[in-house]
Amino acid sequence: MVSVVSDLAFDAKGVAAEFVKARQSAGSFTKYPGPTPPDLDSAYLCQDEAIRLWDEPIAGWKVGWIPDSLSQKFGANRLVGPIFSGSVQRSNGNRALEAPVFADGFAAIEAEFVVQLAKDAPANVAEWTTETARRFVNKMYIGIEIASSPLQNINDFGPAVVASDFGNNAGLLLGVEIPDWQTRTLESLNCETRIDGAIVGRGTAANVSGGPLAALAFALRCNARRGRSLKEGDFISTGAATGVHSIRAGQTAEAIFTGIGSLRCITVPIKPAATR
Repeated sequence: MVSVVSDLAFDAKGVAAEFVKARQSAGSFTKYPGPTPPDLDSAYLCQDEAIRLWDEPIAGWKVGWIPDSLSQKFGANRLVGPIFSGSVQRSNGNRALEAPVFADGFAAIEAEFVVQLAKDAPANVAEWTTETARRFVNKMYIGIEIASSPLQNINDFGPAVVASDFGNNAGLLLGVEIPDWQTRTLESLNCETRIDGAIVGRGTAANVSGGPLAALAFALRCNARRGRSLKEGDFISTGAATGVHSIRAGQTAEAIFTGIGSLRCITVPIKPAATR
């Protein structure tokens, strides 16, 4: 992990403004724009302010894994970040979608299993298990998360920094629905990721610790405690099934889900907001 400055001088509003400005202008950072958040609570305050400034409907949430070596320090084994409606694209599998990334920042793609909420989560429930979460899901899709940030090497700074910048999310590509997901084992849901035709990772839904529904349960708990209960129709991108695969603008990526379908994309430099 890179050396960072973290103290009580963390300015959640100031950092949020800098990240939003960089995202809107397609800019980049080589260093974090100020002292880093000392914990996840501070990071989510920053994320909340950035959501307010971004001012776009939220279509769902990404869930990211926190390594075991850091989970005790940060008091969680996962983190969440918003997926905005304008960054969600649906694929029919026949053509490559354009996936905007920060060309001078961080960019990666992740093959993911995406669940969709069938109904609003009750605002007064903060404790969730895999089984209680299951009752709120009606669909599961194959997908690709576009993980990209203006901050170069964002993942090297640790989970609080990742959470502070929308969880390092820049978009979600949705593929076909998995019709029989409720009766299949996690190990039977296989996937493979390729970049420019070369295999860079293989995995199953079991690679998502506890399975996709465990990731959903975390998102339900975390967001309820933040006053952001999940809503009917929300997409939850549940975590990298084959790994986090770095990618450059101009490269092609494909996620192949055995017996289900595939998605293809070509990464392109993200455009400033005024020209989109």
